[in-house]
Formats: sequence, structure tokens, C-alpha cells
Amino acid sequence: MIRLDECFLYHYYEAGNGPFRNLSQLPLEEAFAVMDKIKMEGTSFASKRSDDYLIIRRELEQHARKLFIYKGGKPQTAYPHYMTLGECNWLKEWYQTPKEIKIHINEFDSKTISFTYGDLFPTMRYKDDRPYRGQLYLKNEISKLVQQYGWPQEWNKEGNHGPERYIEVQVWDDQVIQRYL
Repeated sequence: MIRLDECFLYHYYEAGNGPFRNLSQLPLEEAFAVMDKIKMEGTSFASKRSDDYLIIRRELEQHARKLFIYKGGKPQTAYPHYMTLGECNWLKEWYQTPKEIKIHINEFDSKTISFTYGDLFPTMRYKDDRPYRGQLYLKNEISKLVQQYGWPQEWNKEGNHGPERYIEVQVWDDQVIQRYL
């Protein structure tokens, strides 16, 4: 069994932009303008996203928030910030000048963080027979899942075995995040 009290959460970002920049927290029109600028620059992974990305993202985030509340989570924000459970070097490839923030999991109130086994997008949208598809997990549930399936960062480093490349953490509170802005 993994020991979550020994784990860190990681946030990756472009050095010139700063951490925890969240498109979902912007008014939709402003978010589209930022997305258009990212696409025009064409220098990051995000520049390859589809035109309907923001609409789908907001729908998925609202679905995840509802699941989180249903399971007993206490989100303090309408939209999450994103981190990974454990390190994921592949995400550094998304940026020209990558930076990372590493925060111990115990700095977060467990009622304000949720987990998906893989990125929220494929976890909620990809259709196959894997039992973690469409699921959101609480802190007290994720270690059992890792024990059962392993770390995607290890068994799927190259992305050859499905869309899950890391365990995503949705942070539904700005309290800890504010210290890193």
C-alpha cells in the first residue's frame, strides 16, 4: 500500500507565465482570447487543443465538482487547480521553459482535493473497460487504486498503453495555492 503521507503533489507551468494560471476562472470570452493567443504562438502543448476545448473543459469540471460533492468533498472554488500525485516528467515537455512546484499532500485539507486516475479529460471521456474511467476519487480511496493498477507515470511513460500518463489531483481551494502565486 502506498503511503500518501509521504507523497507530494506537483504543478507544472511555463516559467514566463507563472503557476496556477487557470483558464476556467476567467470569463469565457477572456478565456477564449487567451486560448487563441496560445494557439497563435504554437509553442506549447496547449496550442494543439481543439476549438471546443474550453466548453468541454468547463462541462467536465462541473461534472467532477458534482461527483466530488456527492462523495463528501467540500470544494471552496467553482473550478479546480490541477496538480499530479507524484512527479510526472512528461508534463515538463508541454512547456518551452518548464517550472514545477512541489507541495506535500498533507498541506491540503483532504476535503478539498479529488483525484482522477489519469487526466480529467480522458478519464471522463475515453470509453473502454477500465474501471477507473468516469470515476473521481477521494484522498482515502486513491492509494488503493495505485496499489491495484500502479503509477501511470511508471507503466505508461510513453503513452503506449492508453491515455493515462499520471494521476491528476483537482485542488478545489485557493488557500494553499495562494502561497505559491
